Amino acid sequence: MPTDDAAELWKLNQRLLTRVMNAAAPQLEELGLETKEFFVLDEVDACKYPAELTRKLMLPKASVTTYLRNLVDRGLVRREIDESDLRRHRLTTTSEGRRVRAKALEALASEFSTMMARLDERDQSELRRMLLSLLETE
Repeated sequence: MPTDDAAELWKLNQRLLTRVMNAAAPQLEELGLETKEFFVLDEVDACKYPAELTRKLMLPKASVTTYLRNLVDRGLVRREIDESDLRRHRLTTTSEGRRVRAKALEALASEFSTMMARLDERDQSELRRMLLSLLETE
């Protein structure tokens, strides 16, 4: 695939994701979440330590620290000393954090479903197959 085509596909994908996130932003705000806070909250159960979140989300350490502080202050995430290494803090999502995350995912899914409704069932299935194929190496 020529570089120009790959760049255009990347930009189109980014525009689609941005459009979905912008459409869901009011629902996220009602839940008390900024967009990037949602991404942090969504990854806490997979990444138990702040440094893991920083690497996975490719966000600056200072930003992740700020988002985590906000999530902890709102009772969505709990930060505990790791008993196996007292220098580290382990993160867990609270029951309220899981509820808020589920509601935020519902809002995003609803907005994405609206976009996907423009495609017929066969094209939706093909898009799913292609995306899974592109992400297989993760």
